[in-house]
Amino acid sequence: MTSLLDQPARTVAADLTLRRGAARVLLDNWVGTGTVPSRTLYPHQWSWDSAFIAIGLRHLSARRAQHELESLLSAQWADGRVPHIVFNSSVPNGAYFPSPDFWQSSTAGAGAGAPTTLETSGIVQPPVHALAAWLVHRADPDESRRRSFLPRLYPRLAAWHRYLTKRRDLGGGGLAAIVHPWEPGMDNSPCWDAPLARITPAGPGSFRRADLDHGHPADRPTDLDYGRYVQLAVDYRDAGYDDRTARHPFALEDPCVNALLIASERALAEIAAYVGEEATAHEERADQLTETLVTRLWDDEAGMFLARDLVSDTLVRERSVAGFVPLLAPSLPEELVERLVSTLDGPGFQTDSTDLVPSYDLTGPAFDPTRYWRGPAWFNTAWLVERGLRTHGHRARADRIRASILKTAGASQFAEYVDPTSGEARGARSFSWTAALTLDLLSTEATCATRDKDPIR
Repeated sequence: MTSLLDQPARTVAADLTLRRGAARVLLDNWVGTGTVPSRTLYPHQWSWDSAFIAIGLRHLSARRAQHELESLLSAQWADGRVPHIVFNSSVPNGAYFPSPDFWQSSTAGAGAGAPTTLETSGIVQPPVHALAAWLVHRADPDESRRRSFLPRLYPRLAAWHRYLTKRRDLGGGGLAAIVHPWEPGMDNSPCWDAPLARITPAGPGSFRRADLDHGHPADRPTDLDYGRYVQLAVDYRDAGYDDRTARHPFALEDPCVNALLIASERALAEIAAYVGEEATAHEERADQLTETLVTRLWDDEAGMFLARDLVSDTLVRERSVAGFVPLLAPSLPEELVERLVSTLDGPGFQTDSTDLVPSYDLTGPAFDPTRYWRGPAWFNTAWLVERGLRTHGHRARADRIRASILKTAGASQFAEYVDPTSGEARGARSFSWTAALTLDLLSTEATCATRDKDPIR
């Protein structure tokens, strides 16, 4: 395949059309305090979605990008967790499941310090937020300073990271653990199949799947898997969302979650220095997390990072896009970087249709090109891999992913994800993070060549 430099240049008119289309998606999905991922399938505010959305919004309005993150973090629990959903009270319960009456956060989560004035879920998503906050600040430092954006966010972001590194260090090895397949954001990945097999699913009559009102059953998780998701959430809720006392039959260390924690710790060090707080601890934690990530999650045979099942204390032998996200860590050993690039260019993750990275190994036994996170290529993970490659100087490879994102986003009507074998749009259209990250790549293209060894630029 050719480098972006060898491809026909995109026209100014085409870029302007793409920029306007991406901006329109974000404007249409804004609901006054934040942005919904999709007006149909996801009618509330999602945690890591909002971080990606803010990264794109900063190119339209730094103030609105600030509001996006402030709105999300206003729902933070007293124990530091940032919930994966903040519910819009004007949306009927039946429009999305699990709905607020399922999570019961303000009552079941009272012991963990859940807010009493709004409803949230009780689980979390990957920590992209400090990275997003630093990028938003840099987009308009004067506006950020005027509104005291970073001084107000820093204590919340620091508490969020403490929650992950303390309460969620379930394996005792120093990495943050996930306790539900919805937490890593890659809900239906084959990486969770074996750990989920231990879970007795909730009865089919105990819940109604609203997602099937907007998505084809062949693209969505099976009823069996969904029943297991529900049961895990019920058990966590009934334990008061208390990580110290809850039983965790599903507990894993995920490479994407921890790689994003590393990138956000580095961003938090920049924020700390800016607001006059001690930055060294964040830098040291990022370095220590990187060392631990390599020790606990690298697998030489797979040629990439794998998830660790904490119940069996074994690596899950399934390869997914999550295993490439540690490229974001600038102190990753160079030999591992080269192995990751080699794996990325191998038969498991390389197709002729798109340079977006499949969410699961094309040669794996569970590969499905259209079913949620079991093969489809997503724009947010492609953006993360592009950023990671550029961090380590693999500019030509990063350029190919960038070009593919920009080509595919507009052609797919800013789809949620695409079939990696055909490039066909799948899932929701006018998806917010697809539009936001397209806007970010269009707006930062001129600076790409200088963003070497600095993933927080």
